[in-house]
Amino acid sequence: MSAGAPVFDKLALVGLGLIGSSIARAAREFGAAREIAALDASPEVMARVRELGLADEASGDPAKALKGADLVILCVPVGASGDVAGKLAPFLEKGAVLSDVGSVKASVVAQVAPMTPEGVAFIPAHPLAGTEFSGPDAGFASLFRNRWCILTPQDGEDPARVARLAAFWTRFGARVESMTPQHHDLVLAVTSHLPHLIAYNIVRTADDLGEDTRSEVIKFSASGFRDFTRIAASDPVMWRDIFLNNREAVLEMLGRFNEDLSELQRMIRRGDGEGLFELFTRTRAIRRSIVEQGQDTDAADFGRGRS
Repeated sequence: MSAGAPVFDKLALVGLGLIGSSIARAAREFGAAREIAALDASPEVMARVRELGLADEASGDPAKALKGADLVILCVPVGASGDVAGKLAPFLEKGAVLSDVGSVKASVVAQVAPMTPEGVAFIPAHPLAGTEFSGPDAGFASLFRNRWCILTPQDGEDPARVARLAAFWTRFGARVESMTPQHHDLVLAVTSHLPHLIAYNIVRTADDLGEDTRSEVIKFSASGFRDFTRIAASDPVMWRDIFLNNREAVLEMLGRFNEDLSELQRMIRRGDGEGLFELFTRTRAIRRSIVEQGQDTDAADFGRGRS
């Protein structure tokens, strides 16, 4: 991928976990920013950032990190967004773009917008990418390639600033789309939040079994349970905050899921093979559509390969 001229002069990343460290790596590899600064509340993380050479400025001083930064991205748990934005507000440069990577948008807007100084454009974003790993060592530059990044600009935002932020993400190979924060939260409640909730609960069910049965479940994990445990291994702080900050949409989707689950139970109880076949045929078609959209692979064993 051709780098071209930097999209922003100085990028300041606040929070250097999986997403923040991946942005740092991608920004450097693809030339999206001329200079990179890093901030994290953990001295251990900052020390590792310096060891890895992820940023040009990693002193841990907010004044130094944000000086001259024309793009500042909050890569922190959604529940901490407002508090962090308030602490950084005195150091934000006029004319800068402030963004985030949170999986919930309406709550983040409510928290951060009041903390955003005049002259700074707050343009929320959510890259739909990640793994179950965390920390500055977990990041990699190709994380966002062929993944969606959703922007949720506020009413009246300068289209040129939105386009510039979109260009930053497309430089990494991401595909960008804009929508309202409320619509984002409803869509993500279905595509991300509810699946994580189900995964957490299935793994909890296994954990609640007797010791002998639980050990056999772990020993003989087939692909279904194995994949659920991968999802359920995600950062507990991040997902706690997601469910608490998107509770209305998650509860709405959970209610619909419970209704559909009850119907599925009735099909099995009645021995309704035709109904089950029609349902599984529809769901299989959705899976094929996801592969056709380039959001996953149709390789055997989900592309894991064999060892």
